[in-house]
Amino acid sequence: MPARASSRTSESSDKVSVICRALRRAIIEQALEPGAKLPEDALGERFGVSRTIARHALGQLAAEGLVELRRNRIAVVATPSWQEARDAFDIRIELERLVVRQLAGKLTKAQIAELNAHVDAEDRARGGTDAVSIRLATEFHILLAHMTNSPILVRYVSEVAYRCCLTLSLYSRPHSTECAINEHRAIISALAKGDAAKVMELMHHHLDSVANRALVAPTPQRGRDLLDILAPYADEVTSDRVVKLPKIARRG
Repeated sequence: MPARASSRTSESSDKVSVICRALRRAIIEQALEPGAKLPEDALGERFGVSRTIARHALGQLAAEGLVELRRNRIAVVATPSWQEARDAFDIRIELERLVVRQLAGKLTKAQIAELNAHVDAEDRARGGTDAVSIRLATEFHILLAHMTNSPILVRYVSEVAYRCCLTLSLYSRPHSTECAINEHRAIISALAKGDAAKVMELMHHHLDSVANRALVAPTPQRGRDLLDILAPYADEVTSDRVVKLPKIARRG
């Protein structure tokens, strides 16, 4: 592939990632409501990209279960059912048991420090909104998946975790986040000790408890303009407040 064409492809991919990151946060943090329309032209205007790039971003979010693609190229924020959510959590439990089994006893000191720093960020967010706490908790699990350096685990864990995250943002009943934070710390401790059986048990119990905290109680819709909703997310998407997950190391 010519260098110029490769550069254009990379630039387009970067723009898609920027839009996905912003929309993902806006959806999970409930700024964008279930069923809200996501017109390609409006997204293009907000992010300064073509409709084609906006369409690619929506397709990626649809693969994650955060967006539904309907006829006539209409995209809307997804509204998962409780049964879909329960199925997603059951799949997620098995996937993440694989993740921690692979990582047990193999994390570097730097990786353990990174995980602890992330949980510290979760702790600091406890005084904020539930949606932000849920997003940070989800990113902890995706960070673990990235540490396996397994592209297939990263892909599937990310997709199912974001589906579960959306469900929790929509339906989770009010509860203290202290339990989840303590469970994350216990998982890190077991990983550091190399106790694979223990950490798999901890992960299973943790995710099952998270699923049981959800209730089917839809949040009332507010009805706001799409461009106004996305403004802060578009502005913040490249700032330090966005959690940057590590790139997957290529296998030799």
